[in-house]
Amino acid sequence: MNKEILKDFIQRVWNEGDISAISEYLADSYHVMHDPGDPWNGMTLDVAGFQNRVSISRAPVPDQRFEIQSLFENEDSVCMTWLWKGTHLGEIAGIPPTGKTLHMSGATVYFFENNRISGHWQVADRLSIFQQLQANRSQ
Repeated sequence: MNKEILKDFIQRVWNEGDISAISEYLADSYHVMHDPGDPWNGMTLDVAGFQNRVSISRAPVPDQRFEIQSLFENEDSVCMTWLWKGTHLGEIAGIPPTGKTLHMSGATVYFFENNRISGHWQVADRLSIFQQLQANRSQ
C-alpha cells in the first residue's frame, strides 16, 4: 500500500509540482534524516515547510521528472531508486540558466507512519549535476 502512496506522491508533488497535494501524503512532521547537499538535510518540516522545500527545489528546473526505476517495500518504509531529469531554466548555485537538460540518479528510503510519509534517507548524484552545469557553462 505504501508503494502506491509513494508513486502518487512522486507524480503529483515532485513531477507535477502540486504543492497543495502535500497535505494528503505527509505526516505532521517530516524528517530529512540524511540527504547530503540538500539545504534541508537534518531538518524536521511541517507541511508548510515541505511545500516551501518543493517550491524552491522545483523553481530552477520546473519541468523536472522523477522516473521510478524500482520500489522495495518493508512494513514502514519504501526504497525507491530513480532517474531524474529536467531543463535548467533558473539559477542553481549561482550558475545562470543554460536551457540544457540535466540528469541525475539516486536512491531514497521513505519512511511511513500510519500511511503518511514521515521522512527520508537519500543518496543522490548531485556531483553529476554540478559537472553538467560546469560543462554547459564552458560551451
